[in-house]
Parts: sequence; C-alpha cells; structure tokens
Amino acid sequence: MQVLAFNDTIAVRTAAPDDRALLRNIYGSTRMYELENTDWNDAQKEAFIDYQFEAQDTYYKQVYPDSDYGIVLYDGQPAGRLYVERHLIPGTIRVVDIALLPDFRNLGIGGLLIRHLQDEASASGKTLTIHVEQFNPALRLYERLGFQKIKETHGVYYLMEWKSPAMAHTADAS
Repeated sequence: MQVLAFNDTIAVRTAAPDDRALLRNIYGSTRMYELENTDWNDAQKEAFIDYQFEAQDTYYKQVYPDSDYGIVLYDGQPAGRLYVERHLIPGTIRVVDIALLPDFRNLGIGGLLIRHLQDEASASGKTLTIHVEQFNPALRLYERLGFQKIKETHGVYYLMEWKSPAMAHTADAS
C-alpha cells in the first residue's frame, strides 16, 4: 500500500478493498445536509446513500479506471478521500473527487492537497481540473486557489480549471 506524506500530519494512502464502508461513510457525509431537508426516515436515508454511493463508485471506476483512489489521513486517522486521474485527458490532471469527513473540514487539508496537485500540474506542464456542485462551499476554496469556471454541466456542476501562471501567460501571448 502506497502512502504519500504531505507533512507530519497529512498523508494519502491507496484505498484498499476493505475501505469500502469507510468510503461509503465519507460519501454519505457529503449528502447529509441535503437529506436533512427531506421527510425520509433514517432507513430511507441510508438506503438512498447506499444506492447513490454504489452508482457513483461504479461510474468512477468505469470512466476513470486508471485513477489513483486514495484515503486522506490526518494524524494517521482516515479523514477523507482523494481520487485523481492523470492519464485520461492529455495535458490534464483531473481531481475526480475530494471529500472530507465533517470533523476534518475547515482545517486546511483540502487546500493543502489541491495546492500539491497544482504544484504537480505546474511541474508537468498540465492543467488541473475539477467538477464542483454550484452550491458546494468548496467552490470558494477553488476560486481562492485560482480555479476558473470554464463550463456548466448538467445544470448542477461547474467544470473548473487551473493553469499555472506560466501556462496562463503563454496562452495569453499566443
């Protein structure tokens, strides 16, 4: 199992088959706010989360089969997930998914991971892209980190792109 340490506190390890329940819980934590506004009972909410997680997981593995599927660790504890695709679209690194459990949000973890990917994209001459729901609070983080909205998809998501300053300057000059 590969582990990539970013500092003394934050690391990402390769997701393993026995991480399935953890990954489902991470996914479920991203949907809790919207489920609070339903009149569903707990069993209905859990069934919905199970179904949606399975659908998303199947989709990701079909569309992004060569992605790096990682578990974010904070002080050695599972804190979230980070899925990154580096080969599907030439010249692009795609953040397929980044999600943190509620207790680990707003600690700077997401920003650190995205900045690391920006450094990787810059060093390899690639752009960095991510889809984000229009009402996701992380949208503000991506904008602060220099991502630009380049397309609206399915009326729900923005496709956002980041280019290193050197790439942006080169594109402006041509």
